[in-house]
Amino acid sequence: MLRHDGRMARFLLAAMPFTGHVTPLRAVTQALVARGHDVRFYTGEAFRGGIEASGAALVPWRAAPDFDENDLSATFPRLRGKKGLRQVFINLQDLWIDTAPAQVADLQAEWDREPWDAIVADDTSVGAALFADRSGCPRVTVAVVPLHLTSSQGPPSGMGLAPGRNPLTRGRDAALRGIAPLAMRPLTRPLMRARAAVGLPAAPLTLEQTVISPQRVLATGSPALDFARTDRPAHLDFVGLLTIAASASPLPPWWDDLYGRTVVHVTQGTQNIDPSDLIRPALEALADRDVLVVVSTGVRGRDGLPFPVPANARVAGMVPYDALLPRVDVVITNGGWGGTLAALGHGIPLVIAGGDLDKPEIAARVAWIGAGVDLRTGTPTAEQVARGYERASTDPAMRAAAERIGVDLRSRGGAPRAAELIEEFAAAAR
Repeated sequence: MLRHDGRMARFLLAAMPFTGHVTPLRAVTQALVARGHDVRFYTGEAFRGGIEASGAALVPWRAAPDFDENDLSATFPRLRGKKGLRQVFINLQDLWIDTAPAQVADLQAEWDREPWDAIVADDTSVGAALFADRSGCPRVTVAVVPLHLTSSQGPPSGMGLAPGRNPLTRGRDAALRGIAPLAMRPLTRPLMRARAAVGLPAAPLTLEQTVISPQRVLATGSPALDFARTDRPAHLDFVGLLTIAASASPLPPWWDDLYGRTVVHVTQGTQNIDPSDLIRPALEALADRDVLVVVSTGVRGRDGLPFPVPANARVAGMVPYDALLPRVDVVITNGGWGGTLAALGHGIPLVIAGGDLDKPEIAARVAWIGAGVDLRTGTPTAEQVARGYERASTDPAMRAAAERIGVDLRSRGGAPRAAELIEEFAAAAR
Protein backbone atom coordinates (compact mmCIF):
# COMPACT_ATOMS: atom_id res chain seq x y z
CA MET A 1 0.00 0.00 0.00
CA LEU A 2 1.45 3.37 -1.02
CA ARG A 3 0.61 6.74 0.38
CA HIS A 4 -2.49 8.67 -0.58
CA ASP A 5 -1.05 10.26 -3.73
CA GLY A 6 0.00 6.80 -4.95
CA ARG A 7 3.72 7.39 -4.57
CA MET A 8 6.29 5.81 -2.32
CA ALA A 9 7.55 8.14 0.39
CA ARG A 10 11.05 8.24 1.85
CA PHE A 11 11.37 8.38 5.63
CA LEU A 12 14.30 8.80 7.95
CA LEU A 13 13.57 7.35 11.40
CA ALA A 14 15.85 8.29 14.28
CA ALA A 15 16.14 6.95 17.81
CA MET A 16 18.72 7.29 20.53
CA PRO A 17 20.67 4.00 20.73
CA PHE A 18 18.73 2.43 23.58
CA THR A 19 16.76 -0.80 23.22
CA GLY A 20 13.65 0.79 24.71
CA HIS A 21 13.79 3.61 22.13
CA VAL A 22 14.82 1.66 19.04
CA THR A 23 12.34 -1.21 19.48
CA PRO A 24 9.09 0.83 19.16
CA LEU A 25 10.46 2.70 16.15
CA ARG A 26 11.48 -0.62 14.60
CA ALA A 27 7.80 -1.58 14.85
CA VAL A 28 6.89 1.62 13.00
CA THR A 29 9.59 0.79 10.44
CA GLN A 30 8.05 -2.62 9.76
CA ALA A 31 4.65 -1.03 9.27
CA LEU A 32 5.95 1.69 6.92
CA VAL A 33 7.88 -0.84 4.86
CA ALA A 34 4.74 -3.02 4.65
CA ARG A 35 2.91 0.01 3.21
CA GLY A 36 5.51 0.28 0.42
CA HIS A 37 7.71 3.09 1.69
CA ASP A 38 11.48 3.51 1.73
CA VAL A 39 12.85 3.71 5.27
CA ARG A 40 16.27 4.52 6.66
CA PHE A 41 16.98 4.33 10.39
CA TYR A 42 19.56 6.48 12.18
CA THR A 43 20.85 4.94 15.42
CA GLY A 44 23.73 2.95 16.90
CA GLU A 45 25.59 0.17 15.11
CA ALA A 46 24.55 -2.39 17.76
CA PHE A 47 21.01 -2.36 16.34
CA ARG A 48 21.96 -3.06 12.72
CA GLY A 49 20.64 -6.64 12.64
CA GLY A 50 17.21 -5.82 13.99
CA ILE A 51 16.80 -2.74 11.82
CA GLU A 52 17.76 -4.53 8.64
CA ALA A 53 15.42 -7.39 9.57
CA SER A 54 12.65 -4.78 9.82
CA GLY A 55 13.24 -3.75 6.21
CA ALA A 56 15.18 -0.52 6.75
CA ALA A 57 18.73 0.53 5.93
CA LEU A 58 20.85 1.49 8.93
CA VAL A 59 22.40 4.94 9.00
CA PRO A 60 24.86 4.49 11.88
CA TRP A 61 26.17 7.04 14.32
CA ARG A 62 29.53 8.08 12.87
CA ALA A 63 30.36 11.64 13.88
CA ALA A 64 28.12 11.14 16.92
CA PRO A 65 29.77 9.05 19.66
CA ASP A 66 28.14 5.64 19.43
CA PHE A 67 27.88 4.03 22.86
CA ASP A 68 27.00 0.87 24.73
CA GLU A 69 23.71 1.33 26.59
CA ASN A 70 24.90 -1.13 29.25
CA ASP A 71 28.11 0.84 29.90
CA LEU A 72 27.27 4.50 29.44
CA SER A 73 30.09 5.74 31.65
CA ALA A 74 32.65 4.35 29.20
CA THR A 75 31.60 7.07 26.75
CA PHE A 76 30.13 9.58 29.20
CA PRO A 77 32.40 9.43 32.27
CA ARG A 78 30.42 12.02 34.24
CA LEU A 79 27.76 9.32 34.68
CA ARG A 80 30.09 7.03 36.62
CA GLY A 81 28.51 6.25 39.99
CA LYS A 82 25.62 8.66 39.48
CA LYS A 83 21.99 7.89 40.26
CA GLY A 84 18.88 9.88 40.99
CA LEU A 85 18.49 13.53 39.98
CA ARG A 86 22.20 13.98 39.22
CA GLN A 87 22.03 11.10 36.77
CA VAL A 88 18.96 12.61 35.12
CA PHE A 89 20.62 15.95 34.38
CA ILE A 90 23.89 14.42 33.21
CA ASN A 91 21.91 12.14 30.92
CA LEU A 92 19.98 15.06 29.50
CA GLN A 93 23.06 17.19 28.87
CA ASP A 94 25.80 14.71 27.95
CA LEU A 95 23.73 12.13 26.01
CA TRP A 96 20.81 14.09 24.60
CA ILE A 97 22.13 17.62 24.08
CA ASP A 98 25.91 17.51 23.75
CA THR A 99 25.81 14.72 21.14
CA ALA A 100 23.23 16.63 19.06
CA PRO A 101 25.61 18.67 16.84
CA ALA A 102 27.43 15.48 15.79
CA GLN A 103 24.05 13.83 15.14
CA VAL A 104 23.18 16.75 12.88
CA ALA A 105 26.45 16.22 11.00
CA ASP A 106 25.56 12.56 10.44
CA LEU A 107 22.07 13.42 9.29
CA GLN A 108 23.28 16.18 6.98
CA ALA A 109 25.72 13.77 5.31
CA GLU A 110 22.89 11.29 4.70
CA TRP A 111 20.55 14.03 3.50
CA ASP A 112 23.18 15.22 1.02
CA ARG A 113 23.48 11.66 -0.27
CA GLU A 114 19.71 11.26 -0.66
CA PRO A 115 17.04 13.45 0.98
CA TRP A 116 13.80 12.16 2.51
CA ASP A 117 10.23 13.39 2.72
CA ALA A 118 9.89 13.45 6.51
CA ILE A 119 11.91 12.64 9.59
CA VAL A 120 10.33 10.55 12.36
CA ALA A 121 12.24 10.69 15.64
CA ASP A 122 11.85 9.57 19.21
CA ASP A 123 11.31 12.23 21.84
CA THR A 124 14.91 12.15 23.07
CA SER A 125 16.60 12.77 19.71
CA VAL A 126 17.72 16.39 20.04
CA GLY A 127 19.93 16.02 16.97
CA ALA A 128 17.02 15.00 14.75
CA ALA A 129 14.98 17.93 16.04
CA LEU A 130 17.78 20.43 15.35
CA PHE A 131 18.35 18.98 11.89
CA ALA A 132 14.65 19.33 11.06
CA ASP A 133 14.64 22.92 12.31
CA ARG A 134 17.72 23.78 10.23
CA SER A 135 16.60 22.04 7.04
CA GLY A 136 12.88 22.71 7.23
CA CYS A 137 12.22 18.98 6.91
CA PRO A 138 8.74 17.94 8.14
CA ARG A 139 9.06 16.18 11.51
CA VAL A 140 7.02 13.67 13.48
CA THR A 141 7.83 12.96 17.12
CA VAL A 142 7.11 9.47 18.46
CA ALA A 143 7.01 9.58 22.25
CA VAL A 144 8.65 6.32 23.36
CA VAL A 145 8.80 7.42 27.00
CA PRO A 146 5.86 8.75 29.05
CA LEU A 147 4.50 11.83 27.34
CA HIS A 148 6.13 14.93 28.82
CA LEU A 149 4.13 17.94 27.70
CA THR A 150 3.44 21.06 29.71
CA SER A 151 -0.09 21.01 31.05
CA SER A 152 -2.38 23.22 33.10
CA GLN A 153 -3.56 20.10 34.93
CA GLY A 154 -1.91 18.05 37.64
CA PRO A 155 1.75 18.17 38.66
CA PRO A 156 4.53 18.67 36.12
CA SER A 157 5.47 15.50 34.26
CA GLY A 158 8.53 13.71 35.54
CA MET A 159 8.08 14.32 39.26
CA GLY A 160 6.51 10.95 40.04
CA LEU A 161 3.42 12.57 41.57
CA ALA A 162 -0.21 11.77 40.89
CA PRO A 163 -2.65 14.66 40.39
CA GLY A 164 -4.03 16.18 43.55
CA ARG A 165 -7.49 15.16 44.69
CA ASN A 166 -8.20 17.86 47.29
CA PRO A 167 -7.62 21.62 47.60
CA LEU A 168 -4.27 21.16 49.36
CA THR A 169 -2.74 18.77 46.83
CA ARG A 170 -4.23 20.65 43.87
CA GLY A 171 -2.58 23.78 45.25
CA ARG A 172 0.68 21.82 45.48
CA ASP A 173 0.34 20.88 41.81
CA ALA A 174 -0.21 24.50 40.78
CA ALA A 175 2.83 25.64 42.75
CA LEU A 176 5.00 22.95 41.21
CA ARG A 177 3.83 23.90 37.71
CA GLY A 178 4.97 27.42 38.47
CA ILE A 179 8.48 26.49 39.54
CA ALA A 180 9.06 23.59 37.11
CA PRO A 181 10.63 25.83 34.42
CA LEU A 182 13.23 26.97 36.94
CA ALA A 183 14.27 23.37 37.58
CA MET A 184 15.06 22.87 33.89
CA ARG A 185 16.97 26.14 33.53
CA PRO A 186 20.41 24.44 33.77
CA LEU A 187 19.71 22.94 30.33
CA THR A 188 19.10 26.29 28.62
CA ARG A 189 22.76 27.09 27.96
CA PRO A 190 23.68 23.60 26.67
CA LEU A 191 20.71 23.80 24.29
CA MET A 192 21.77 27.27 23.15
CA ARG A 193 25.31 26.00 22.51
CA ALA A 194 23.96 23.05 20.51
CA ARG A 195 21.81 25.35 18.38
CA ALA A 196 24.72 27.68 17.74
CA ALA A 197 26.98 24.74 16.83
CA VAL A 198 24.64 23.74 13.99
CA GLY A 199 24.04 27.29 12.76
CA LEU A 200 20.59 27.87 14.22
CA PRO A 201 19.69 31.29 15.60
CA ALA A 202 19.66 31.81 19.34
CA ALA A 203 16.35 30.88 20.93
CA PRO A 204 15.72 30.18 24.63
CA LEU A 205 13.73 27.01 23.95
CA THR A 206 13.12 24.42 26.63
CA LEU A 207 14.04 20.79 26.10
CA GLU A 208 10.35 19.98 25.57
CA GLN A 209 10.00 22.73 22.97
CA THR A 210 13.11 21.39 21.24
CA VAL A 211 12.35 17.67 20.99
CA ILE A 212 8.54 17.65 20.63
CA SER A 213 7.42 18.42 17.10
CA PRO A 214 4.92 21.28 16.77
CA GLN A 215 3.63 19.54 13.63
CA ARG A 216 2.78 15.94 14.61
CA VAL A 217 3.17 13.84 17.76
CA LEU A 218 2.40 10.15 18.20
CA ALA A 219 2.55 8.87 21.76
CA THR A 220 2.86 5.34 23.01
CA GLY A 221 0.40 4.44 25.75
CA SER A 222 -3.02 5.99 26.21
CA PRO A 223 -4.63 9.08 27.75
CA ALA A 224 -5.33 7.06 30.90
CA LEU A 225 -1.57 6.70 31.40
CA ASP A 226 -1.21 10.46 30.91
CA PHE A 227 -3.37 11.13 33.99
CA ALA A 228 -6.32 11.64 31.59
CA ARG A 229 -5.31 15.26 30.98
CA THR A 230 -7.76 17.08 28.72
CA ASP A 231 -5.57 19.94 27.41
CA ARG A 232 -3.43 17.98 24.95
CA PRO A 233 -2.87 19.48 21.47
CA ALA A 234 -4.90 18.48 18.40
CA HIS A 235 -1.79 17.22 16.58
CA LEU A 236 -1.26 14.49 19.22
CA ASP A 237 -2.52 10.92 18.87
CA PHE A 238 -2.00 8.02 21.28
CA VAL A 239 -1.20 4.84 19.36
CA GLY A 240 -1.06 2.29 22.19
CA LEU A 241 1.58 -0.44 21.85
CA LEU A 242 4.39 -0.29 19.31
CA THR A 243 5.51 -3.92 19.21
CA ILE A 244 7.71 -5.88 16.86
CA ALA A 245 6.04 -8.68 14.94
CA ALA A 246 6.76 -11.99 16.66
CA SER A 247 9.90 -13.79 15.50
CA ALA A 248 11.12 -17.31 16.01
CA SER A 249 13.38 -16.41 18.94
CA PRO A 250 14.98 -19.42 20.64
CA LEU A 251 13.43 -20.25 23.99
CA PRO A 252 15.53 -20.98 27.09
CA PRO A 253 16.05 -24.67 27.90
CA TRP A 254 13.91 -24.37 31.03
CA TRP A 255 10.86 -23.07 29.14
CA ASP A 256 8.67 -26.12 29.83
CA ASP A 257 8.95 -25.37 33.57
CA LEU A 258 6.46 -22.53 33.04
CA TYR A 259 3.55 -24.81 32.22
CA GLY A 260 0.97 -25.16 34.98
CA ARG A 261 2.73 -22.69 37.30
CA THR A 262 2.01 -19.25 38.70
CA VAL A 263 4.67 -17.20 36.90
CA VAL A 264 6.21 -13.95 38.16
CA HIS A 265 8.47 -12.00 35.83
CA VAL A 266 11.21 -9.83 37.37
CA THR A 267 13.13 -7.29 35.30
CA GLN A 268 15.29 -4.21 35.76
CA GLY A 269 15.16 -3.31 32.08
CA THR A 270 18.34 -2.56 30.14
CA GLN A 271 19.78 0.35 32.15
CA ASN A 272 20.84 0.65 35.78
CA ILE A 273 20.98 -3.13 35.82
CA ASP A 274 22.77 -3.78 39.11
CA PRO A 275 20.81 -6.90 40.14
CA SER A 276 21.13 -5.99 43.81
CA ASP A 277 18.69 -3.10 43.31
CA LEU A 278 15.55 -5.11 42.56
CA ILE A 279 16.29 -8.63 41.32
CA ARG A 280 17.95 -9.79 44.53
CA PRO A 281 15.26 -8.57 46.96
CA ALA A 282 12.55 -9.90 44.61
CA LEU A 283 14.13 -13.35 44.58
CA GLU A 284 14.40 -13.28 48.36
CA ALA A 285 10.76 -12.19 48.68
CA LEU A 286 9.51 -15.01 46.45
CA ALA A 287 11.96 -17.80 47.32
CA ASP A 288 9.54 -19.70 49.56
CA ARG A 289 6.38 -19.16 47.52
CA ASP A 290 4.79 -21.64 45.15
CA VAL A 291 5.63 -19.57 42.06
CA LEU A 292 8.10 -19.76 39.21
CA VAL A 293 10.18 -16.57 38.97
CA VAL A 294 11.50 -15.69 35.51
CA VAL A 295 14.31 -13.13 35.69
CA SER A 296 15.66 -11.08 32.80
CA THR A 297 19.11 -9.58 33.48
CA GLY A 298 18.67 -7.03 30.69
CA VAL A 299 21.89 -7.99 28.87
CA ARG A 300 21.74 -10.48 26.02
CA GLY A 301 23.88 -13.50 26.84
CA ARG A 302 24.15 -12.67 30.54
CA ASP A 303 22.14 -15.68 31.72
CA GLY A 304 23.34 -15.78 35.31
CA LEU A 305 23.47 -13.65 38.43
CA PRO A 306 26.40 -12.89 40.75
CA PHE A 307 24.66 -14.47 43.75
CA PRO A 308 22.85 -17.75 44.50
CA VAL A 309 19.48 -18.17 42.80
CA PRO A 310 16.55 -19.88 44.58
CA ALA A 311 15.29 -23.18 43.21
CA ASN A 312 12.07 -21.57 41.98
CA ALA A 313 13.87 -19.02 39.76
CA ARG A 314 14.99 -19.17 36.13
CA VAL A 315 17.37 -16.58 34.63
CA ALA A 316 18.04 -15.36 31.10
CA GLY A 317 19.62 -12.29 29.56
CA MET A 318 16.60 -11.57 27.39
CA VAL A 319 13.28 -13.42 27.17
CA PRO A 320 10.91 -13.11 24.17
CA TYR A 321 7.99 -11.17 25.61
CA ASP A 322 5.53 -12.31 22.97
CA ALA A 323 6.01 -15.87 24.26
CA LEU A 324 6.50 -15.08 27.96
CA LEU A 325 3.85 -12.52 28.88
CA PRO A 326 0.80 -14.66 28.02
CA ARG A 327 2.01 -17.02 30.79
CA VAL A 328 2.82 -14.34 33.42
CA ASP A 329 0.58 -13.54 36.40
CA VAL A 330 2.49 -10.60 37.94
CA VAL A 331 5.41 -8.45 36.73
CA ILE A 332 7.92 -6.96 39.19
CA THR A 333 9.86 -4.24 37.39
CA ASN A 334 11.91 -1.08 37.74
CA GLY A 335 9.30 0.58 35.53
CA GLY A 336 10.79 0.84 32.06
CA TRP A 337 8.09 2.26 29.81
CA GLY A 338 8.22 -0.36 27.06
CA GLY A 339 8.11 -3.30 29.45
CA THR A 340 5.38 -1.66 31.52
CA LEU A 341 3.20 -1.11 28.46
CA ALA A 342 3.84 -4.67 27.29
CA ALA A 343 2.70 -6.07 30.64
CA LEU A 344 -0.40 -3.88 30.74
CA GLY A 345 -1.15 -4.83 27.15
CA HIS A 346 -1.53 -8.38 28.46
CA GLY A 347 -3.63 -7.25 31.43
CA ILE A 348 -0.89 -8.08 33.97
CA PRO A 349 -0.73 -6.13 37.26
CA LEU A 350 2.65 -4.71 38.18
CA VAL A 351 4.85 -4.06 41.18
CA ILE A 352 7.11 -1.13 40.26
CA ALA A 353 10.33 -0.11 41.99
CA GLY A 354 11.00 3.12 40.09
CA GLY A 355 14.14 4.76 41.36
CA ASP A 356 15.49 7.16 38.74
CA LEU A 357 15.12 8.73 35.30
CA ASP A 358 11.44 8.44 34.25
CA LYS A 359 10.74 5.36 36.39
CA PRO A 360 9.10 7.15 39.39
CA GLU A 361 6.78 8.92 36.94
CA ILE A 362 5.80 5.62 35.31
CA ALA A 363 5.18 4.02 38.69
CA ALA A 364 2.94 6.91 39.71
CA ARG A 365 0.91 6.71 36.50
CA VAL A 366 0.34 2.97 36.81
CA ALA A 367 -0.65 3.27 40.48
CA TRP A 368 -3.00 6.16 39.64
CA ILE A 369 -5.04 3.96 37.28
CA GLY A 370 -5.06 1.20 39.89
CA ALA A 371 -3.13 -1.32 37.77
CA GLY A 372 -0.09 -1.73 39.99
CA VAL A 373 1.79 -1.05 43.20
CA ASP A 374 4.25 1.85 43.41
CA LEU A 375 7.00 0.87 45.87
CA ARG A 376 8.31 4.48 45.79
CA THR A 377 11.94 3.36 45.72
CA GLY A 378 14.32 1.83 43.24
CA THR A 379 16.05 -0.25 45.91
CA PRO A 380 13.28 -1.96 47.88
CA THR A 381 13.77 -4.46 50.65
CA ALA A 382 12.58 -8.04 50.28
CA GLU A 383 9.76 -7.20 52.70
CA GLN A 384 8.59 -4.30 50.55
CA VAL A 385 8.61 -6.46 47.43
CA ALA A 386 6.71 -9.21 49.26
CA ARG A 387 3.99 -6.79 50.36
CA GLY A 388 3.72 -5.37 46.85
CA TYR A 389 3.48 -8.82 45.33
CA GLU A 390 0.81 -9.85 47.81
CA ARG A 391 -1.35 -6.90 46.77
CA ALA A 392 -0.79 -7.32 43.05
CA SER A 393 -1.45 -11.05 43.11
CA THR A 394 -4.58 -11.02 45.28
CA ASP A 395 -6.44 -7.76 44.57
CA PRO A 396 -9.09 -8.44 41.89
CA ALA A 397 -9.62 -4.71 41.37
CA MET A 398 -5.96 -4.27 40.44
CA ARG A 399 -6.08 -7.08 37.92
CA ALA A 400 -9.34 -5.69 36.49
CA ALA A 401 -7.71 -2.26 36.09
CA ALA A 402 -4.74 -3.82 34.28
CA GLU A 403 -7.12 -5.69 31.98
CA ARG A 404 -9.08 -2.50 31.23
CA ILE A 405 -5.97 -0.55 30.28
CA GLY A 406 -4.83 -3.53 28.22
CA VAL A 407 -8.03 -3.39 26.18
CA ASP A 408 -7.53 0.35 25.69
CA LEU A 409 -3.91 -0.03 24.60
CA ARG A 410 -4.75 -2.76 22.11
CA SER A 411 -7.59 -0.70 20.63
CA ARG A 412 -5.38 2.19 19.53
CA GLY A 413 -3.94 0.59 16.43
CA GLY A 414 -0.28 0.30 17.36
CA ALA A 415 2.40 0.43 14.67
CA PRO A 416 0.00 0.04 11.70
CA ARG A 417 -1.98 3.06 12.90
CA ALA A 418 1.22 5.03 13.53
CA ALA A 419 2.42 4.27 10.00
CA GLU A 420 -0.92 5.38 8.55
CA LEU A 421 -0.77 8.69 10.45
CA ILE A 422 2.86 9.27 9.40
CA GLU A 423 1.94 8.54 5.78
CA GLU A 424 -0.94 11.05 5.93
CA PHE A 425 1.34 13.65 7.50
CA ALA A 426 3.99 13.25 4.79
CA ALA A 427 1.41 13.47 2.02
CA ALA A 428 -0.08 16.66 3.52
CA ALA A 429 3.37 18.22 3.95
CA ARG A 430 4.18 17.99 0.23
